[in-house]
Amino acid sequence: MLILTCPYCGVTGEETEFHCGGEAHLTREGPRSDDASFESYLFHRTNPRGVHFERWRHVFGCGKWFHAARDTATLEVFGTYPAQTLAPPDEILALIREKRPQSDAPETEATLSKRTGDGGAGRNGSAPPTARGQN
Repeated sequence: MLILTCPYCGVTGEETEFHCGGEAHLTREGPRSDDASFESYLFHRTNPRGVHFERWRHVFGCGKWFHAARDTATLEVFGTYPAQTLAPPDEILALIREKRPQSDAPETEATLSKRTGDGGAGRNGSAPPTARGQN
């Protein structure tokens, strides 16, 4: 069972208090995008075994969306952070690096750059730290 903490209201609860909204840090394709980009946005998602970044909503609480970093194999949650954040916070990436030094985390700087359009920059505008060259 997943135990998540809402970064907005601070409530910690079981996964039944929240609702998963899928993969985090996607670039939304608009009406001016080509068909291949729009198809990729709608239908193609990663489904990794290991570290993954997801969107969650605190349904039975404040109702706000946030992001969570977790391991899909062990259900370990590394942390949660506001949905308005363009890249995972440095503290969460450092924790992932510490606990999973050989991690094949799916969110590389290049992947984040492609998804967010910010060159892989984190909250402070610098490239986020990475675990084994990845974050």
